[in-house]
Amino acid sequence: MARPPETIRLPARGWRIDRRKALVVAALCWVGFALMGGLVSSGRTGSFDKPGLLFWRTGAGLVPKGPKFLLEWVRDITSLGGILLRNLVAIGAVSALLFLRLRREAILLALTVIGAWIVEGTIKALVGRPRPEIVPHLTEAGGASFPSGHAFNSAVVYIAIALAFATLSARQSVRLTIIGTAIVLSLVIAWSRVWLGVHFPSDVTAGWLGGAGWAFLAAALLQRPAEKAAESKTAEKLDPTEK
Repeated sequence: MARPPETIRLPARGWRIDRRKALVVAALCWVGFALMGGLVSSGRTGSFDKPGLLFWRTGAGLVPKGPKFLLEWVRDITSLGGILLRNLVAIGAVSALLFLRLRREAILLALTVIGAWIVEGTIKALVGRPRPEIVPHLTEAGGASFPSGHAFNSAVVYIAIALAFATLSARQSVRLTIIGTAIVLSLVIAWSRVWLGVHFPSDVTAGWLGGAGWAFLAAALLQRPAEKAAESKTAEKLDPTEK
């Protein structure tokens, strides 16, 4: 016996981020980034960086305390901010948003992530800070140290994804939970870089502030261009012009 076709109901938007509030949050994050960058360029982060790297380490090898499996856990956590997994998550999120017909959010997320590559790469090239040599590196890491690419880009990707999917709920408690979870996850990824000895605490602090700042700045400034691009795409599908 044939079953009747199932109808898929796509969710409706229940919220849109307040551009003014997003700009305030972005400004606060970028002020913190600028302050940390100034301290790094003037060499005044030693009292913060060295104790942060040595905290929770023991023995002549200066390895972190704890069982061996903890090291693998931290490596797994840090991989969530690596180029491969981070971008796979971003691509999956964009695909899901397109499936849900949330083209504005999908375009905004893509623009945010692409813009973050340019911003973070430019800052790294300009500062050119070497990686710490105080403690052993417990994972492979290359390139300049400031700002932490894992901290910057994981904050961008996970917070931007959270902001995109938060639009599906009209309940503030749900939205705050989604965004708060993304913030905590990106902070844990940032912390893992110090634990593994490949970044100074100032690198990940500035990296996370810059990444969060860019996520909220893009949400405010790129929202309307993304909306126009989504509307033009929809119009083309509804009324395609013949060549």
